Amino acid sequence: MKYHDDRKVKLVSITSVQIKEISLKNFARNGYEGASMAEIADEVGIKKQSIYTHFKGKDDLFLALCQDAYEHEIKFVMDYIEQNTDLHLEDFMYGLLLQSIDRYEKNDSTKFWIRTAFYPPVHLNNQVMHLTYKYLDRSEELLLPVIDSGKEKGEVDAEVGKQQAASAYLALLDSLYVEMLYGGPGRLERRLEASWYLYWRGLSNQSLD
Repeated sequence: MKYHDDRKVKLVSITSVQIKEISLKNFARNGYEGASMAEIADEVGIKKQSIYTHFKGKDDLFLALCQDAYEHEIKFVMDYIEQNTDLHLEDFMYGLLLQSIDRYEKNDSTKFWIRTAFYPPVHLNNQVMHLTYKYLDRSEELLLPVIDSGKEKGEVDAEVGKQQAASAYLALLDSLYVEMLYGGPGRLERRLEASWYLYWRGLSNQSLD
């Protein structure tokens, strides 16, 4: 009996994962309003009603994906920090911007996360924005020790506060997200180069050429 119970739990878990994987692509591509539960069920290979065995409804499924995406993005930041602690702060910060852009282009979870943060469903706005601000606060918290280390090494101007530097960096990243959503590659590249040039010169107190 226990074998059958364990097998049933495993099958339910597998199906839940499959539903979320297919749903993520669907929501990332079509947004909340355009996502179709019938299409998701069809792609998974189950009846539409079977989705409700795993999730209460479209909202429940969407918010589960938001939570997963939040966790994936925070893990990305944590892993990037762990793997690049030896870099000069300029290379570290610029590299993080480049990898963030690359993730948006190649990773469904990242694309879903950014689009949802900018276009949350009206009736789920509070829940989505709670996670969005939680992500921004956590990202800033993770960057503070890195910036502080850069200050100790003389890579950051002594008069620049680490909180200022982290907040301005996230504002820069936000501006790149706007171009990812609305602009093309050319506009994104121009925004990146211009904003990064001024950001780093201000942070390091290097003279503007």
